[in-house]
Amino acid sequence: MWKVIFYTKNKFECPVEDFMESLSEKQGAKVLREINILEKAGINSVFPHTSKIAGSEYKDLWELRTKFSSNNFRVIYFLHIKNKFILLHGFKKKTNKTPKRELEIAKRRMIEYKNRRR
Repeated sequence: MWKVIFYTKNKFECPVEDFMESLSEKQGAKVLREINILEKAGINSVFPHTSKIAGSEYKDLWELRTKFSSNNFRVIYFLHIKNKFILLHGFKKKTNKTPKRELEIAKRRMIEYKNRRR
């Protein structure tokens, strides 16, 4: 079984949960559905549910893709220690290309998470 863990900041803040709470009930439910698919399928989850982030500077990052009506939502995550996915950052995607700012937030959180686990 695969595990999905929400990244927490300072033991109190959970950015992905905060993101999901900012969505409408139906939008949040759709994002949660995609998270459940990731938890069940693990690394076998494929496009359109998941997609590898392009670029060597983001080599360990993946995006969980959710489409709701005309809105696109993304949750960036990485695989940590065999069967654990760490959900790092969620946002509403407004452009064709994922904004570098969003990727850098996720990358910083991934590095910080890995450093905490050493």
